[in-house]
Amino acid sequence: MEPASSPAPVPGETAPTETSATAPSPARAAAATSPRLAAKEGRRPRDMVLSLLVLLVPVALLMTYYKVVLDGEKPHRVKAESLASTLSAAERVFPVAQAAGLSTDWYITSAHFRREEGGSTLRLGYVDPAEKPILMVQSNITATTLVPAEVGAQGERIGAYRTDRRTWMRYTGRPGEMALIVTEQNRTIVIIGNDDDTANLEKLASSLS
Repeated sequence: MEPASSPAPVPGETAPTETSATAPSPARAAAATSPRLAAKEGRRPRDMVLSLLVLLVPVALLMTYYKVVLDGEKPHRVKAESLASTLSAAERVFPVAQAAGLSTDWYITSAHFRREEGGSTLRLGYVDPAEKPILMVQSNITATTLVPAEVGAQGERIGAYRTDRRTWMRYTGRPGEMALIVTEQNRTIVIIGNDDDTANLEKLASSLS
């Protein structure tokens, strides 16, 4: 018995062809039909600049308000109540010298009183009219311990400065610093500031009661 032969093609019809070799793969088909932006339709540099401006303008306005209206760049001033409380605590331990007669360009940015081993220490942080910091330390810790701790081990006496009330020792300090120091019966006072701001260090020393 002969094997069945494939049916002959019907006249007018084409024979079926193999499609596996010619049909596009799914990836190619997707790529061919995937919508794409034209070159001119992408995000332009101008759009990016406008987006940045939308973000930066509010930030700039906030910074201006902080600096101009709130005086945001000026150092923080110690509140009068807090300063009075700190000075009162120190005065229970030793006499406290206080500045008098300074202009309103001077102000105190920090005030701390601490009892520690060997004594107690009052620290007042000033800002002078030149906007430079000056630290005034008053303590009943022995001068031989206090002075090296405040001006550095390399500090040494280089002269003197006399006021109506006291004769101060002028000391070198850490790089860029200078100090005025006076030792008294119940306390030692150390004033430390920039070595190019000598006049204001002396002015603070002269104002002390």
